[in-house]
Parts: sequence; structure tokens; C-alpha cells
Amino acid sequence: MGLFDRLRGDDDGRVVFLGIDGVPLDLVEDHPDVFENLTDIAETGSGGRLESIVPPESSACWPSLTTGVNPGATGVYGFQDREVDSYETYVPLGRHVKATRLWDRVTDAGRDATVLNVPVTFPPSTRVQRMVSGFLSPDLDAAASDESVRETLDGFDYRIDVNAKLGHDDDKTEFVENAYATLDARYEAFSHYLAEDDWDLFFGVFMSTDRVNHFLFGDYANDGEYAEEFLEFYRRLDGYIGEIRDSLDDDTTLIVASDHGFTELNWEVNFNQFLADEGWLSYEDADHDSLTDIDDETRAYSLIPGRFYLNLEGREPNGVVPEAEYEETREELIDDLESLTGPDGREVCKRIVKGETVFDGDHDEIAPDLVVIPADGFDLKSGFSGKEAVFTEGPRNGMHKFENSLLYATDPDLDLTDANLFDVTPTVLDLMDVDVDAEFDGESLLG
Repeated sequence: MGLFDRLRGDDDGRVVFLGIDGVPLDLVEDHPDVFENLTDIAETGSGGRLESIVPPESSACWPSLTTGVNPGATGVYGFQDREVDSYETYVPLGRHVKATRLWDRVTDAGRDATVLNVPVTFPPSTRVQRMVSGFLSPDLDAAASDESVRETLDGFDYRIDVNAKLGHDDDKTEFVENAYATLDARYEAFSHYLAEDDWDLFFGVFMSTDRVNHFLFGDYANDGEYAEEFLEFYRRLDGYIGEIRDSLDDDTTLIVASDHGFTELNWEVNFNQFLADEGWLSYEDADHDSLTDIDDETRAYSLIPGRFYLNLEGREPNGVVPEAEYEETREELIDDLESLTGPDGREVCKRIVKGETVFDGDHDEIAPDLVVIPADGFDLKSGFSGKEAVFTEGPRNGMHKFENSLLYATDPDLDLTDANLFDVTPTVLDLMDVDVDAEFDGESLLG
């Protein structure tokens, strides 16, 4: 509800949603001195744990959070998805999301929305008044919904994402500086458009948190070289959240939420190498780098993160597992996965989820047969280039976690008991008094 709406007496609710990608609840609760504003929001409003989805990866999480439905309905399962009836893969973008987005429902109800930097939204929607696509957009020129937005953001030195390649350097100084610059520019852009006051829904995401977590979380967890820089980064983020909260009127609800949690990373687990070692996966020749290179003796393969597919007759182009042997074969694969232990002797698979228990919808043709939720410390990889070992180490020391995402809101009436990502969209619609004829996998948290 903008200024002119209020002058004419329109008192429908407004919502500002700030996404803080990958920020774990434990981090905030363990450092109230760093997160003074989020802590205050929890004390005066609502705050607590928000369960993520299966799999807990940003490319799948944000489409589900912004639609209220599972990947079987959104059609997006991870950073890399498989074409139907093919071994060809692609990186899902906004155009691949099949379910209706929150801001489109708001717009359909005659309200206005400003949407900035949400992952998996490229190309920008033409249905909302103002939009800049986020993660996976090629550049700002293509990500901005119109020339006015593009020119405004150019003036803030706005960038789509942190330069993650800088995080691969042993000296993280330039990476930290780049993360700060990205965070600062994002806040400037958010503040500018918040002050326009012509929106009913403002939906913006800070993605730099995920990047900082990937490359500095291990330092934080072990009081390493960049532990203080890690916490200082979050102190600045929390300050920006506080300034945004202070700029809002009493009729606007602020929601701050993450899409998944985070924990320390110890080992990368190359699951296709594991499948090859165990006789599940083989290739046509020694020079292989994609799913299309598997041969007709392959019984199973994996896609990131921890998704497993049987090479099933009638579903995969060259499927070899008979449908009559599907359950028996899947149980055999589960047994092999459960037996996998890391270099430290711990079991890699904390939980193994059967696809049909979490994926349901019109776009479940490419749903995995199994998804592994790993034990802390084991980051699940699925490359096809042929790693020499199942367990390797890389430049990252932080990884996604299923259990410890978060939600904070200035409204004290939200019930966060057993809350999950699917509840966000119906909650925002409820707070805005927008009625829709739709079925969600979640429900409003508003009491």
C-alpha cells in the first residue's frame, strides 16, 4: 500500500520480506551481540526455526518459498536438472518455475510488488511493477525489468552476486571486500526503493550471506583466521536490517527469513565416483564429463545435491532397471548408501528420503528416486568428470544444512511451531489480506 492508497483509506496490510540466504538460526541465537536487531525482533515480535525443503539447495528452496509448493509442483529440484525423457541436463532459471509466484498473486489481486535479487527469477517478470532478477542472472542489463531500474542501480554500483571465485584464494581479503561491496550496494538499492513507498509487497534477498558462509564458516566454527571478519560482516547485515525496520510504518510487517541453514564443511563427497566404485555407474569411454556419457550398464546416477536416480526402463532413454525390480533395486542402493562412511569413520548419510514422500505435483517426472540428507561436514557433489577419490577437499569450508534455517517477523502473532518454507507464501498473503483460490503445501503462520 503506497502513499496514495493510504490517503484514500486503503488499509490492507503491507509486507517487507528480506531474505538472508543460508543464515542459520544457531548463528543468530549464539551471538545476540552481533545480531542486536534480529534479537530484538524476536523478543518483540516472532522468531524461530524454519525447516527447509528436500533438497536444501538455494535453486530448489527459493522457488518453493516463493510459491508455497514442493519441487514436484515447481519443477525445480536443484542447481542442475534433467530433461524429461533425456540424459541432457540444464541449469534451472526463473522461466523453468512452473508454479505461480507470490508476487504474481499479489499483482493479480490489484496490489503492487517490488522484487529485487531473488534467486532463480531470470528473466525478470513483466507482471510486477519493478524487478531485478538475482542469482544465475547473466548481468544487470538483462536482470533489470526496465531501463529506469537499470539506470538507478548502475548508480549504486549494484552487482548481482559476490565474485565467488575470489573465495578460492588462500588470502580471502579481496573476497571479503567484494562481499561487503555487494552487501552495501544491495542495501542502498533496497533503501532507495523502500523509500519510494509505492509497493504493497517488497521482496528482496541478500545473497552475499550464502557466499560468505561457503568460504568463511569453517573459520567461524574453529576460530580460524577469518572468524572475526565473518562476525563483523554479519554485524553490518544486522545493522542494515535494523535500519530497514526503523524506516517502516506500524502497518507494515517485516519478515526476515533464510532458505536453508549452514554448517562446517569437512569433506566433499563425490557420489558418482562412489556409484562407479560400487558398480552402479559406468561410462561409454574414459573421456566423460556429463550424464550423457553414461553407458547402458548404468543402474543409477546422481545429480547435485545428493539426488539419486535409478536408470529405469521406460523412464530413462536407455534404462536398464526393469520396473518390476524397481523397489528391490532402490532398497539395494539405500543399503549401499547407508554403508558409506567418511575418512573420520562417521556415516555420511544422516537420512535417506524416498522421492515420492516429498515430491508431488504435475512436474514430478524428473523427481529423484532418493535424496540424501548428509551428516554435518559432508557436502554432496555429483560431477561426472571422474574424481580420483570419493572424498576430496576443496576451497569451501561451509555447506548447506537442512534443519536450521530461520524466520523472524515484527508481527508477534506468528506461530512458528513446526514452521517450514512452504508456510511463507500463505503467511505473506494472509498478512496482506490477499485471498487466492490455490492449494499450498504450507499454511499461514498467522494465529
